[in-house]
Amino acid sequence: MAGIAVVLFGPAGQGGFNQAGLAGAQRAQAAATGIEVLWCEPPAERAAFLRAVCERGFDLIIAHGGQGDAPVAAVAPQFPACRFVVTQGAQPAANVSTYEALQEQSAYLAGVLAATFTRSGVVAHMSGERVRPGLRGRAAFADGVRRTRPEVRLVSCFCGDQHDAALARRVVDQQADAGADVLFAMIDGGRAGAIEACRARGVSQIGNVFDWTVREPDVFIASAMADSGVCIELAARDHASGALRMGVHRSFGLEMGEVVRLALAPRVGIAARAAVETARAALLRGAVTPAEEYLGAEMEFA
Repeated sequence: MAGIAVVLFGPAGQGGFNQAGLAGAQRAQAAATGIEVLWCEPPAERAAFLRAVCERGFDLIIAHGGQGDAPVAAVAPQFPACRFVVTQGAQPAANVSTYEALQEQSAYLAGVLAATFTRSGVVAHMSGERVRPGLRGRAAFADGVRRTRPEVRLVSCFCGDQHDAALARRVVDQQADAGADVLFAMIDGGRAGAIEACRARGVSQIGNVFDWTVREPDVFIASAMADSGVCIELAARDHASGALRMGVHRSFGLEMGEVVRLALAPRVGIAARAAVETARAALLRGAVTPAEEYLGAEMEFA
């Protein structure tokens, strides 16, 4: 068999990051034949799943998200004739390349907005699995908060599951109890629980991947856009044209506003908009580089 397999990690139909990946895969399918979308749900089975996909004889396997880094690193050396791309990945190798939408740039802007918007002086971050994109997004968000208002306190938590809505709601409730009035949430299927908690507790949320200010305008003040699905589309296009090269890392940031940006709700005021625009300009000209590591405290989730 020749062709491309796009592997998405997690349950289908949960929205968020995987929905962006699916949309990118569907755009790629509309442009070319021989592209198959496969879902791998149990985290413990990712390497075995990829190994089985390799054995089917695909020319290229695109693993979507940082969740693909470890299983691709384990499997790729066993199948040197197969080529791999990991979106949002960090481990190029002889037969592996990485394509990345720079979520950390929009996450940094989210931190600037949160620090400007908060009235309580406490802001929150939550995510699921501790994978590289989530860790870097948290570090960038915290950096944006710190550079804007160093006195603002950050309450941060990785709950361990991107898709558990009940778990996300409990985390947000605890963060609200700690005084947070703005939340930056980087999750997928768990988003509904975070939205419910924010609505009940009067917490303003900043989303990611999609423009949540349009979907839930009463809850969201912004969304840190980073369309990782574009990476799938571009990798498939490069493969078809013969331009795909192994062992390289390609990234796409604020210079591609259709891929990476901070979408603001209409209710965000002039001062906050100005702060975000100043930070965006600094990122674009290279005057600021978001921190890649977070050294602060983490919330003990009960």
